[in-house]
Amino acid sequence: MTLTTEAPSTTLPEPAELPRETFAERSMELPDELIRGTSDLHIHSGPWLKSCPGRLDPFQIAEQAKAAGMKSLVFYDHTLGISTGTAQLTKYQVPGIEIFGGIILTSVLGGMNPRAVKTALHYGAGARFVHFGAHCTHHMVSHEGSFVDGKPVRFVDQYPKFAKDELPRAIRIPVEGPVSDDLGEILELIAERPEVHLNTGHVSVDEAFRLVDLAVEFGIRKIVVAHPCRARMTVAQQKALVEKGAFLEGAVSDWMFHRGLRRTNYYVEPELADEIAGIASTPELSGGVVPWAKQIREIGLEHFVLGTDYGIRSGPTPLEGQRTLISTLLDLEFTPEEIHLLVKTNAERLLDID
Repeated sequence: MTLTTEAPSTTLPEPAELPRETFAERSMELPDELIRGTSDLHIHSGPWLKSCPGRLDPFQIAEQAKAAGMKSLVFYDHTLGISTGTAQLTKYQVPGIEIFGGIILTSVLGGMNPRAVKTALHYGAGARFVHFGAHCTHHMVSHEGSFVDGKPVRFVDQYPKFAKDELPRAIRIPVEGPVSDDLGEILELIAERPEVHLNTGHVSVDEAFRLVDLAVEFGIRKIVVAHPCRARMTVAQQKALVEKGAFLEGAVSDWMFHRGLRRTNYYVEPELADEIAGIASTPELSGGVVPWAKQIREIGLEHFVLGTDYGIRSGPTPLEGQRTLISTLLDLEFTPEEIHLLVKTNAERLLDID
């Protein structure tokens, strides 16, 4: 079975629609002009763990984005997992901008839980994405840790109880063979709703490939490969996934983040503040934004959907992150039309908005 969507269009807006600048003669205003009508597809909006506080509440995030002329925001909650209620309340409080939420499968929600997915599809604003786990996937549980006597040590090796309790309940995708009834039901639930997209989450590279293949098999129309898989995928692997019809997610946090900073992204215990999981990235991304942008060019702009991944206290606001994203792309000599393809047109295709 193949995806039901047609091949992505690479048609760019007419050049006259967007303002111009040259690399040598740059304006301060152009990034703010290009923000208008764009979408941020990855915002951590809160509520928050006390050990990982936020920068703004969701209403402030939406108010800033609306004032800047943005079209839509996608809220994430990777702790409790469901952001559809927050999205609905924010839409009521801040009309005039689209707010979407979804569900991230978590061990808090019972892991691979079809009932949680079914509920999220009908709760609040209704889930527009189903994400297969952030910091409680088997891959992440197996890799997060901290430094002990100057050396990185995984939590599963430091704390036997953590390994005993968390590994069995973590999200895991079988890389071959039959799938569980629960996973099959979740895939069916996504396939029944063409407005909902599947996000692979923070799984391993092999799991992501299996999940994309399963999504295609079940007739899921829209697929997003997360980050791609925590910066562990090669360019060749990313090209193979876009050939299957998947979008690749890019975020400001992929090249501008506080790697190594202790943060309890998911667990409430202070000793489970991860320091090491973000260190093991591919050599292609170790140089920051330049190789990241080169990958976008090589793979094809029409295959990427972008967000900031911002919202935490120690980072810029999501709006500041969006401006950073756009202005950096301008510095890298992406044209205004190409930038709008990345942060506007592709997002509208994913979210089914005009």
